[in-house]
Amino acid sequence: MKKLFASAVLLGLSAPQAVLAAEEVNVYSLRQPFLIEPMLKEFTDETGIKVNVKFAKDGIAEKLAQEGEYSPADVVLTVDISRLAELSNKGLVQPVQSDLIEKNIPAQYRDSDDEWFALTLRTRSVYSSRDRVGHLPESFDYLDLAKPEWKGKICTRSGKHPYNISLVSSMIAHYGEAETKTWLEGVKANLARKPQGNDRGQVKAVKEGLCDLAIGNSYYLGKMLSDDSQKSWAESVYIDFPGQQANGTHVNISGMAMAKYAPNKDNAKKLMEFLTSDKAQHMYAEVNFEYPVKAGVSRSELVASWGDFRADKLPLEAIAEHHSAATKLLDEVQFDL
Repeated sequence: MKKLFASAVLLGLSAPQAVLAAEEVNVYSLRQPFLIEPMLKEFTDETGIKVNVKFAKDGIAEKLAQEGEYSPADVVLTVDISRLAELSNKGLVQPVQSDLIEKNIPAQYRDSDDEWFALTLRTRSVYSSRDRVGHLPESFDYLDLAKPEWKGKICTRSGKHPYNISLVSSMIAHYGEAETKTWLEGVKANLARKPQGNDRGQVKAVKEGLCDLAIGNSYYLGKMLSDDSQKSWAESVYIDFPGQQANGTHVNISGMAMAKYAPNKDNAKKLMEFLTSDKAQHMYAEVNFEYPVKAGVSRSELVASWGDFRADKLPLEAIAEHHSAATKLLDEVQFDL
């Protein structure tokens, strides 16, 4: 198996020391170091519990399955509902009973069996060219992406990326497989180029005039505006929130779960509870331009400037149920070809 993991241990703790430490918690993370280390350091400062982290770009489910009952993992941090559902479906995580987490995380954004919980929200938005399109009307819906008026004007990353699979899954949940397939065929016919690159690359393509609309996650706008080399891309577009007069804007999550064989179960629960607190939620919002999942926690000033939106009320579990069907439809319409 490829070595997907690069270990990072906070507060200068070496691997042998970590094994011997009495108060510790071990984290496997698909989230990048700069996004989560501030929260983990704050947790250690408050509790004295050391946090040992293994970062990965992919393969956490495979890693946990391979390690089995000997896995050192306590908490898993990941992105996208599909990855959390995979951990649950493969029996790699365990329920966490916590009145505090239940209070802080709305039911829509947690597993009904308490096996995973959302930490932050991000919208699957549509970016429109400031010069050629302007802001899309409030009536704009995801269904409109298939209208002939957008032929040759849409850019997106691969349909098989988890972010797009989740969007297609939500469409199936709302409209059924047959109508979603027709919609996908329409969107494919409107693509300006073969799906490629990442979400930032789609906004760059709008800047370069290759397309007028781009599908992308909301937090990338904040990231681009904070990067001098990409700021002009972000300044060439408006961020739009589809579905405001229909089902609402599709949201995805970053989230957490407790590993099935967590050796430090009590400390794992403490960390998970901390990550749902006002302090941690606010740090998530400021560092990564995401929407806090806990009600009442303020957004960053930049994110707040993008305006309010009404989120789709579909439970994330309902979206996850259609991931296999969404992948099948994307194959059938040969979306990436």
